Amino acid sequence: MPTVYTLPNLSYDYKALEPYIDAKTMEIHYSKHHQAYVNNLNAAIESAKYDSPKCVCELISDLSKVPESIRTAVRNNGGGHYNHKFFWKIIAPGGAKSPEGDLSKAINSELGGLDALIEGFNKAAVSRFGSGWAWLIVKPDGKLAVTSTPNQDSPIMKGVAEVAGQPVLGLDVWEHAYYLNYQNRRPDYVAAFWKIVNWTQANENYLKAKGK
Repeated sequence: MPTVYTLPNLSYDYKALEPYIDAKTMEIHYSKHHQAYVNNLNAAIESAKYDSPKCVCELISDLSKVPESIRTAVRNNGGGHYNHKFFWKIIAPGGAKSPEGDLSKAINSELGGLDALIEGFNKAAVSRFGSGWAWLIVKPDGKLAVTSTPNQDSPIMKGVAEVAGQPVLGLDVWEHAYYLNYQNRRPDYVAAFWKIVNWTQANENYLKAKGK
């Protein structure tokens, strides 16, 4: 039976990230854009009667297993669902305000410190032409890397992502993520991201990616 994917519960109020992300943007982003990805993904899966895996991460990690007739729809909408599920947690209030644990050590030893990470990540986010995402990932060799993907592609998509890996941080740089508040000032939105990163979640993502 095809899996029915659902919108995850948001663990905080729409206004919880103000002034960095305004309540109206959060409401539209979560309840309209993310919901649309879920709806479109379910419609594609149902149309092909595809016996899809329970976890959307498994679904999108190897698109060659997805019927060709719905592969593009799954790539776009499954990617959108996965990416947003990840994003809501990485900006959730309440976590550490700076890198901690093993992730902090890796940022220092592999990337040259937090300032160097921020510089590289911001460049990836601002220079991503059109719509897409910026990422901090753990590559298959276990090392950290900064990268970006177009549209709703994800670093976990084998054979699709230019630099593959497991996400630690991710930032949505589609205009729908920031335009009401920042208009065309993407660099300002990217800079504000660092004020709301949940570093506790980021460290958990890192440990999971490392198999710890």
